[in-house]
Amino acid sequence: MPPRARTLLLPLAAATLLVASTIFLFAATGARWRPADTSLPVPAAAFPSSIPVTSDSTKELSFTDENGHPDDPSSISRCDPLHAAVRVFMYDLPPEFHFGLLGWSPPPPADGSSVWPDVSAAAPPRYPGGLNQQHSVEYWLTLDLLSSSSPPCGAAVRVANAQDADVVFVPFFASLSYNRHSRVVPPEKVSRDKQLQEKLVRYLMVRPEWKRSGGADHVIVAHHPNSLLYARSSLFPAVFVLSDFGRYHPRVASLEKDVIAPYKHLAKTFVNDSAGFDDRPTLLYFRGAIYRKEGGNIRQELYYMLKDENDVYFAFGSVQDHGASKASQGMHSSKFCLNIAGDTPSSNPKKAEQVIRQDQD
Repeated sequence: MPPRARTLLLPLAAATLLVASTIFLFAATGARWRPADTSLPVPAAAFPSSIPVTSDSTKELSFTDENGHPDDPSSISRCDPLHAAVRVFMYDLPPEFHFGLLGWSPPPPADGSSVWPDVSAAAPPRYPGGLNQQHSVEYWLTLDLLSSSSPPCGAAVRVANAQDADVVFVPFFASLSYNRHSRVVPPEKVSRDKQLQEKLVRYLMVRPEWKRSGGADHVIVAHHPNSLLYARSSLFPAVFVLSDFGRYHPRVASLEKDVIAPYKHLAKTFVNDSAGFDDRPTLLYFRGAIYRKEGGNIRQELYYMLKDENDVYFAFGSVQDHGASKASQGMHSSKFCLNIAGDTPSSNPKKAEQVIRQDQD
């Protein structure tokens, strides 16, 4: 393998394991942070025995140690950087780039000495619910790194010195910034989201960690397709964690260097499902947006064709008015769930929902 290809491959592999670590830690241990059906994080201390983990599930989902034996996420040795699969240095960015977007501010004295909430002492600021949750991977990754010094630990552990790190994590909540601050608020001439992106670029360009690798070992989460819109062309040497490549130039993002992370699903998991195929009363189910700004012509035609058919449920739905719960109930009681592409490659989370619901495709 050419040296440059090897140099690019190592950060990509480390970033992939960083993302996978958070996902598997949720599944294997019930997680320190519980996104769950409430869409709200809850400290593990609040439910010490409410999420049992069977030996079978632990064997299936946990990592293995260097000898090939099942690795226990609750073991303190997993939190030792010397034993970590991935060592991550995380910038101490000012709160305006991360938890400040959730209304958090450092406790007095606000002298800049603390830019992070104390996640060991209290529940962290809550990430907003609804469709915001689909792009919340930026939040969960940051929380896992902040708490990676104590069990349960994933494969990625935070280190204090960038020289000891495999990758450098940039804790900018880009999706939340876009969702909340992408519009210009008069009398301002520039949106707050754009201002933060420009400040981030200036911050990184002068950092010795960025200069050392040209940004190639940095990991930046920009999961919403429209997030990091102004900074992506400057920061593209970094490994991006994205939902798809639909709105990226191939020079800026591609499978050669970037990681695709799944949406956090919104519909509730169907637990202890004993209903057979013929026991589900609805033949075909769809609930969601029918009229889309782009790429929605097919779903409109399908709606007009199917809306009056017997045993077919095809209706508009959103996250408002308990929409996720209603969609969950409908999917649970359906033989088939209609899977329709949206206006970006990733705006199609119902595929994952179907697998989780055990629906047919």
